[in-house]
Amino acid sequence: MTYTFCSQFSKGVYAIFGFYERRTVNMLTSFCGALHVCFVTPSFPVDTSNQFVLQLRPELQDALISVIEYYKCQKFMYIYDADRGLSVLQKVLDTAAEKNWQVTAVNIMTTTEEDYRSLFQNLEKKKERVVVVDCESERLNAILGKIIKLGKNGIGYHYILATLGFMDIDLGKFKESGANVTGFQLVNYTDTIPSFCSLSSKFPGPSLVYTSALTYDGVRVMAEAFQSLRKQRIDISRRGNAGDCLANPAVPWGQGIDIQRALQQVRFEGLTGNVQFNEKGHRTNYTLHVIEMKHDGIRKIGYWNEDEKFVPTVTDQQGANETTTLQNRTYIVTTILEAPYVMQKKTNEPLEGNLRYEGYCVELAAEIAKHVGYNYSLQIVADGKYGARDPESKLWNGMVGELVYGRADVAVAPLTITLVREEVIDFSKPFMSLGISIMIKKPQKSKPGVFSFLDPLAYEIWMCIVFAYIGVSVVLFLVSRFSPYEWHNEELEEGRDQPANDQTNEFGIFNSLWFSLGAFMQQGCDISPRSLSGRIVGGVWWFFTLIIISSYTANLAAFLTVERMVSPIESAEDLAKQTEIAYGTLDAGSTKEFFRRSKIAVFEKMWTYMKSAEPSVFVPTTEEGMKRVRRSKGKYAYLLESTMNEYIEQRKPCDTMKVGGNLDSKGYGIATPKGSPLRGPVNLAVLKLSEQGVLDKLKSKWWYDKGECGSKDSGSKDKTSALSLSNVAGVFYILIGGLGLAMLVALIEFCYKSRSESKRMKVATHSQAFHTFFLIPARLPIFL
Repeated sequence: MTYTFCSQFSKGVYAIFGFYERRTVNMLTSFCGALHVCFVTPSFPVDTSNQFVLQLRPELQDALISVIEYYKCQKFMYIYDADRGLSVLQKVLDTAAEKNWQVTAVNIMTTTEEDYRSLFQNLEKKKERVVVVDCESERLNAILGKIIKLGKNGIGYHYILATLGFMDIDLGKFKESGANVTGFQLVNYTDTIPSFCSLSSKFPGPSLVYTSALTYDGVRVMAEAFQSLRKQRIDISRRGNAGDCLANPAVPWGQGIDIQRALQQVRFEGLTGNVQFNEKGHRTNYTLHVIEMKHDGIRKIGYWNEDEKFVPTVTDQQGANETTTLQNRTYIVTTILEAPYVMQKKTNEPLEGNLRYEGYCVELAAEIAKHVGYNYSLQIVADGKYGARDPESKLWNGMVGELVYGRADVAVAPLTITLVREEVIDFSKPFMSLGISIMIKKPQKSKPGVFSFLDPLAYEIWMCIVFAYIGVSVVLFLVSRFSPYEWHNEELEEGRDQPANDQTNEFGIFNSLWFSLGAFMQQGCDISPRSLSGRIVGGVWWFFTLIIISSYTANLAAFLTVERMVSPIESAEDLAKQTEIAYGTLDAGSTKEFFRRSKIAVFEKMWTYMKSAEPSVFVPTTEEGMKRVRRSKGKYAYLLESTMNEYIEQRKPCDTMKVGGNLDSKGYGIATPKGSPLRGPVNLAVLKLSEQGVLDKLKSKWWYDKGECGSKDSGSKDKTSALSLSNVAGVFYILIGGLGLAMLVALIEFCYKSRSESKRMKVATHSQAFHTFFLIPARLPIFL
């Protein structure tokens, strides 16, 4: 560079026009100041007081600060190019220190693509979505390409480009995705020189960029200056040797000061606006146009100059018109095929557009569009996923990815509101509350036991009744023995004399047991207590049996007429502590994310099992999870949202069921991209639909009115039915057993009596038995 400059100087040049870099700017300005050679450049401005360097490019730092203040940015990332100097960065950092801004400065020269990914991830965690990019157009396009590749060009992101050629940058992908991009435009194409425009139109090629416009104005500055010198008849010709630029001390050119004054006094309207220089050789009295691009197009929002600073030009009426335009445009509503939320209509007629679908979310989307006032087009998500971030690529898939990357405007689907999703998209108020639940295959109905009639009372109660029966019988026996009023004379037949002191007591131990049993069975007895103490015992026993029998009878009807199903799993704890039944969730969904992030011991244990289970317990769709539950014969449990669980339970073949309570509490919300103007109206529409009861009506319609398994209660575990023989078989067994026992006891009594009589009468046993069984005892009267 030194050789080139000295070579030109030795040839006797009057002024130099060219570009410089950060490595050469100090050397060039030093030579120009020492030798009084003017250097006109369209390169980035530098902070120098060298009057022989005329900088065509306006300074941008003050305008950039004004725009940042206009948008009220408190936290943002600043990407800069160290090759173009650090003056703008220094100004931003100084202002940030004064105004307590949080600025993350990043040098693109030392940043890799992986660093970009990490930086943007940190921005999302900090909820910082404003990025200022300060670099030349060539590198700016490369950076924007990386941003598009990372998928950070969706609605909610705001990029402020510190460049003077906003219209020179290809921002098509940002416009499609909905990101907000703001920048500066030096060249006002509506005010450019007509002759230049007509001239450029004759030559095909790229449109005029701002650096070309600066070059054009720079050449014109030199032409205007030399014309002015010629008119003033100032002799600037060189005579003899031009001198040595490396001489020590330096010998300045005598006419250089005249050229510098002429250049500094030039003033005209060029392609870059008013061209004028101050005493330091910097541009002054210039105007920068502030341009903003959103998904609806590019517009000028204001201008900046040294006197007025930033002046916004967008009026309230324009803002109202924009809102009206937004509401009347057709929005892309992403959703997912998931019954009963969104289903393909089954019809023989060809359908188009939104008429192809039906379901809860289809009607909900129509209601919201009606309340907000916009047109929409339903679009099924291509990958069939709700939305999760890939742990390796850090990219979002599913409906969340559609919103983040600007491919959709609204998501109306059973999309769970979670923290990680809320960091990248906005949710409305929940339109449905739910929780994670457990789905299992409905177990077979348990057959009633032979002695199921004993079930109305617990085992402990039956044991207490037995002991109470024995205890009452013993107490009745004792009080009857001690009480003198229980003893009485035996009634004799006519003609027989009453023996002295021959009193009897009817409440022996066996009669006491018989009396207690008869009272318990609600039957009568030939004997009853005569004494007050005996009657007290009988009274309290009757009261006891009244309560017990009434309670038993009340429960017996329910127990014998209810078919019960025994479920092997009743809660998440039951799942966690066993290994026979596998369990899993939907892959790439909020349920999986819940277990992955949970710090509760039971859920951590479940997650450890699920992520290491072979074969995998995760399923790609809810439909696949439901099929796996039905095929598993009770060996697989599926964890899913309670609303979907309840719906599947109402669908044929009615062989699944929800067990236990919900594991958590959450809600479904309507999602919009970050910063979308639809967020507020959609949120209000959801609240209005909730207050009007529309949401409850929709759920009742699609869950229960269209159910295939009966009413809401038909899916319960217990089902009332008529009694069968198996319900009361034990009663018949007891009857048969009692009859058999009676016959056995009668036989024993008969044999015992026969043996006793034979011993007494010295008769053979078989002969006595014959007489005993077939002959009428002599002591019994014979009635003819």
